[in-house]
Amino acid sequence: MRRIFKALLIGMLGMLCMVISPYLAIADPTNTTAQQTSVDFTKQQVIAVNVSLSNAANELKFTPDRFTFTSGKRYKLILSNPSGMKHYFTSKDFADAVWTQNVVVGNVEIKGNIRELELKPNATAEWTFVPIKSGTYELHCAIAGHTEAGMLGSITIQPSA
Repeated sequence: MRRIFKALLIGMLGMLCMVISPYLAIADPTNTTAQQTSVDFTKQQVIAVNVSLSNAANELKFTPDRFTFTSGKRYKLILSNPSGMKHYFTSKDFADAVWTQNVVVGNVEIKGNIRELELKPNATAEWTFVPIKSGTYELHCAIAGHTEAGMLGSITIQPSA
């Protein structure tokens, strides 16, 4: 009984392959005219964007507070905190919508997924990334009371042209 079932199953799979094979786009490895399209994002020129978290007067705001990035381009956020308080650059959904190349702080390079960056007083950090998923994402400082006082913004990723 098992042999009959196995033979039937193999026969049905073979027929299914014959029926759908004309509709499958399978590349012929011997075809030298087929070209692969892969992009090494790390070779792209980086677009620098300066961001200030607060200012010397300790105002609770991002400058600028609105960002627009294009999917597929490489950016470097140069974040600085000139105030006397620590601040966060928090945008989880934005962080999920980009590929992070690295975050550089002093002589340390951090790679992998980033959720938020905390900048202590007078600190700087550089976040290099490539936007992947289009959308508009909320930006805020996660310290209690800072968002409510105006430390918020938005980040838009638009599709590439």
